[in-house]
Amino acid sequence: MRRELFDIPEGVIYLDGNSLGALPKHVPARVQEVVREQWGQRLIRSWSEGWWEAPQRIGDRIGRLVGAAPGQVVVGDSTSVNLYKALMGAVKGTTRTEIVLDATSFPTDGYIARSVGELTGLEVRPAHPSSLDLTENTAVVLLNHVDYRTGGILDMVELTAQAHSVGAQVVWDLCHSVGVYPTELDEIGVDFAVGCTYKFLNGGPGAPAFIYVPRERQATFENPLSGWNGHRAPFAMESSYVPDPGIARARVGTPDIISMLTLDAALDVWDEIDMRTHWQHGLSLTSLFRSYVEQMTSLEVITPNTVLRGHQISVRCENAAEVMDKLIARGVIGDHRPPDVLRFGIAPLYIGPDDVKRAAEVLAEVTR
Repeated sequence: MRRELFDIPEGVIYLDGNSLGALPKHVPARVQEVVREQWGQRLIRSWSEGWWEAPQRIGDRIGRLVGAAPGQVVVGDSTSVNLYKALMGAVKGTTRTEIVLDATSFPTDGYIARSVGELTGLEVRPAHPSSLDLTENTAVVLLNHVDYRTGGILDMVELTAQAHSVGAQVVWDLCHSVGVYPTELDEIGVDFAVGCTYKFLNGGPGAPAFIYVPRERQATFENPLSGWNGHRAPFAMESSYVPDPGIARARVGTPDIISMLTLDAALDVWDEIDMRTHWQHGLSLTSLFRSYVEQMTSLEVITPNTVLRGHQISVRCENAAEVMDKLIARGVIGDHRPPDVLRFGIAPLYIGPDDVKRAAEVLAEVTR
């Protein structure tokens, strides 16, 4: 645990890192330096002193955490926008007829998939990951690596192979697994992946998302949002669009530099982290919390009791919103999802065994 690196209020047990990560202590000073020095003193010169390349440079830092070699991840835009890019890129020119959507997906994934379906004429077919029923009509499969309700993890190796066996592509949403699970995108052969950075990566509210396009797909990847940042020569001001030959083609418009460099600073806490060890630490903490909840309460834990789970424990509870309000008033901050799920995100960087024990004790007290 590296709690000393985070600015968490005294007396608070913060179990909502699966919604918004905690603030690393060094980040405010770095942001102040960006504003006062890079913007205030260097002015527009900062664009040629590191700002312009920031989306790819920071993308490489995230790439290390998801098993992607340099030059395959770029940071920018939101998860929803990057999902749109990935799905449109996957179905461009296809003669196939359907997009298969993980029926357990976070809602925005479904909204974006249906928008793509409406624009392209492809049917969007929801299916549970356990029975995708893929055929030669399937153009692309959109899957959430971690179920945002339960914390269960899908088998990326198996499901990617399943899609590829029928000639379909696969897009993975890593929002709840980046900073949690030792994903190996390159090794598995994933076609596209997207994710956010404000949850377990602690990038700050609204921090820019990322998209992964493997090197072998970059030359044929057609970004449906052909903004000037994705051009091969952005400052040539050419009237026709020619995409960058590399991952920069996934860029669109001018990046939000302050948010992006806030994320860059926050990623410092990950520099010495081995993801496999980190994941195992999280498994131990979630197992411990689960055991306390089951011992101290009569509530049903709906998170799978297997190694394929994220750093989250979800509990079914009547009046979940009211119970969570009571927990927060007692200094235990989690969240809830309608109608009856309490979610507790356990970030091993700043949560330890004493925290999960005390959180379970408070949960038992407010539900007694």
